Amino acid sequence: MPNLVAQRPRHAHTSTEPVSRQAPILWLALLATPVAAANNATVLILGDMSTSLGVATTTASRLVTVFALSLAVATPLMATLLRRRGSRTALLLSAALVVAGTVVVVASPWLPLILAGRVAQAAGGAGMMTVAMNLAGTTRRMGVISAGSGILGAVGPLLGQRLADAVSWRASLALLLVTLLAVPAVSRYAGQASPSAEARFDSRGALLLAVLSAGLVLLPTYPLPALTSAALAGIFLAVHVRRRPEGYVPAAALRSGQFRSAALVALLLSSTYFTLLFAVPRLITDRAGWSTSTVAVGQLVAMVTGSALTLVFTARAARLGRVRVRAVLFTAGLPAIAAAVFAHSAPLLLLAIGLAAFSATAANGTQSMEAATSAPGHQRPTVIGLFTLAYLMGGALGPALATTLVLG
Repeated sequence: MPNLVAQRPRHAHTSTEPVSRQAPILWLALLATPVAAANNATVLILGDMSTSLGVATTTASRLVTVFALSLAVATPLMATLLRRRGSRTALLLSAALVVAGTVVVVASPWLPLILAGRVAQAAGGAGMMTVAMNLAGTTRRMGVISAGSGILGAVGPLLGQRLADAVSWRASLALLLVTLLAVPAVSRYAGQASPSAEARFDSRGALLLAVLSAGLVLLPTYPLPALTSAALAGIFLAVHVRRRPEGYVPAAALRSGQFRSAALVALLLSSTYFTLLFAVPRLITDRAGWSTSTVAVGQLVAMVTGSALTLVFTARAARLGRVRVRAVLFTAGLPAIAAAVFAHSAPLLLLAIGLAAFSATAANGTQSMEAATSAPGHQRPTVIGLFTLAYLMGGALGPALATTLVLG
């Protein structure tokens, strides 16, 4: 297979919209990166949330899982909206969802309604990320977004704890509002889709993919029903894709070894990262006796360092080639798992989360462009959305795995 990473021009644009100027990357980063902070802000305050709501910690962790799962499921939906209606429509709808969801989360006293608010927030965040990734266009610029997400994700737990101590845990769940600061600037570069004779929306394909994703995420918590629903949805989805190859899940992407391998790399490394993100603080407390605040600062330093390395790595990824890039990613990611399992030293456990942060954010930055170039131009927003779904599935699986293996 030819080395597409090495052959692709460094500044090749992957957006399907006619854009005369590239959106400034810092505005795109501000649009996308608060999602990571919002997702990770609950890492250290699960106890506060469970006490306030009068529920067990495992029940409060649903606020984490439902956000991550909704973020994953909504991403390909938003990518489809972007392809059909343009990035400006997707941007404005996403902003409205962020505002509405945050109002519900902040004001509601009932857990079910707070969960609904988190779903709306996540859908809005998915749209923000989709727009930013579609307008990024190059591996280098994607690396800035990915590294920024890693850094904001690293800051998220400590920031969430500080907001919970100073104001309320609900303030921590309102962090996603920061993304609205970038909306006016990015909207100047966002466009509307050109009129086309595209077929009606593939609602059956969207539903089947959502059920499959939910089943996989819920496997650690509800093994039998989750496995059954995921298996059935997978079978029906495979049949549906054969009947409608240009639908919600393009057959061209599934048949592409380049797309499948990129998505698998992202899923494996993001699952490792998000599992360790929630497990390492408890492991350090139990094994090394560190206080929660000390753990938060140590984890922040480790994750910021790992995410910052992503900037350096993605800037040089095109010169390394696909095989070497993935070798570096797994060389960093696999020892992180071993350290988490066997290490009893706090520095080694912090090294594990730092390596996991680097491998996951670098995988997102490099493999998303691999996935994008595996499909025809008109399908690239959809393919990027499906790739991001694979990456975010790790974000949904991680808290469930950490709760099952450590927190529970």
